[in-house]
Amino acid sequence: MRRSTIWLLVGVMVFALAGLLYLQTNYMHTIANNRSVQFKEAVKRSLFQVAHDLELDEMTRLVDQILPSRKTTKNKRFASPDEKRQSISAPDKLDITGDITIDNPKNISSSYGKSDLRSETQVIQDELYDRFIYSENLLSEIVRTNMRANEKPIEERIDFYKLKSYIQVELANNNLVLPFRYAISDKDRNLIYKSPGFSVADAKKAFTQILFPKDPPAHLYTLQVCLPTQDNYISSFDTMRLLIPSVVFTLALLIAFIVIIYIIMKQKRLSEMKKDFVGNMTHELKTPVASISIAGQMLSDDSMIEMLEKGGSLRNSASFNKITRTIVDETRRLQFLIDKVLHMSLMEDKHSMLKIKEIDLNDMLLNVVQIFDIQVEKCGGSIVLEPEAAESMVYVDEMHFTNVLFNLMENAVKYRRPDVSLELRAKTENAGDKILISICDNGIGMKKENLKKIFDRFYRVSTGNVHNVKGFGLGLAYVKKIVDELNGTIKVESEPDVGTTFTISLPYIQ
Repeated sequence: MRRSTIWLLVGVMVFALAGLLYLQTNYMHTIANNRSVQFKEAVKRSLFQVAHDLELDEMTRLVDQILPSRKTTKNKRFASPDEKRQSISAPDKLDITGDITIDNPKNISSSYGKSDLRSETQVIQDELYDRFIYSENLLSEIVRTNMRANEKPIEERIDFYKLKSYIQVELANNNLVLPFRYAISDKDRNLIYKSPGFSVADAKKAFTQILFPKDPPAHLYTLQVCLPTQDNYISSFDTMRLLIPSVVFTLALLIAFIVIIYIIMKQKRLSEMKKDFVGNMTHELKTPVASISIAGQMLSDDSMIEMLEKGGSLRNSASFNKITRTIVDETRRLQFLIDKVLHMSLMEDKHSMLKIKEIDLNDMLLNVVQIFDIQVEKCGGSIVLEPEAAESMVYVDEMHFTNVLFNLMENAVKYRRPDVSLELRAKTENAGDKILISICDNGIGMKKENLKKIFDRFYRVSTGNVHNVKGFGLGLAYVKKIVDELNGTIKVESEPDVGTTFTISLPYIQ
């Protein structure tokens, strides 16, 4: 898959996920706004009903005050109905109940004449008429009394204990069982009464309702109710609890997609490095195979066959010795290359089959330096050993850890500067409960962006089909694998045209 195709897929997926997150967030915001509007409407309905209940309370008190004084008046009027008819001007016909029509008493008198007999129907009509007159007068008196009542102080018109009960009941009727604080203010916003805990901050965000709205403007009072937990109540709806996991799952999907893209890019880079590996391996294997092939052709040469037929000895022949030495050297080289490729199988295993035993690292490093000293001298360099570790006994696999040290020193030789003599230094020292092994050179060094990748398989600083420096990109990956298996750590410090230092840390035997 081409890199442009991968980035196109990345762009499409990111756009789709971003759009999905936007829609979900917008939907959540819309639901929250709707819930907030519904909450405010429910509170306003509750407060309106509270104001209405207070008006009914006041009317009830007025009726209770007026009724006792009206009872005696009612009894007198029932005792003398003719007197009431003369004092109150009534229409010719009054429809009181919708079913019974009461004629004017004068018409009734003229219809019956001076007869003292009254029918039962006439008695009922008189009683209904009396009841109507009484109710009418009573209502008129209540209205007049009510108009005078708005001049009273609000403390005399409202029972504050009942007010709290009304607010609580009406909020519960609208499914709002929440704590609240309330206060009553006059037209100048001065607080006439406030419940415990009501503050200036509560007044700024409180819901308001005018009490006795038909009163004159000078006598208008406002009920203020604050619900401190309204934000938590609005955000605690089931819909919100369902949407939040949806957003979380979408984010998890986005993270999974990013991880997958990262793995794809890593595999693509690994594939490119494997191509480099195949190219390098092909080139590396061609040289010894070609040398062995040439040596085989020389052995099958006519001169060699003629010498054998004459009974001559090949062992003393310079050509024969050169051919055999070439075959042995190139075969050894092939074996070395094959061993490096086999290191791949070791790195594929989660746990290698290491043969752990107790080793003195100072002695091991000395042996490696003595063997490697010849190779360093061939390139005109020098190697220095500094075994400064007092505690140098560790548990390692002798063969594999020796290969680790050889790999690090071999890299120092490979990546030396051609115009500067190689200076290689091998050092051991103790740091806490660890022993540090440092391999330091003055080679070409590396840039910082390469330091994070040098332990990856097949990675080489000079990638592509470039063979000025031999190798497969497996050496440092092998080193990292072995050090990790031995419960150690390895770090690298490098600077271009200055040199590189590899430091291995292992726990020593107490």
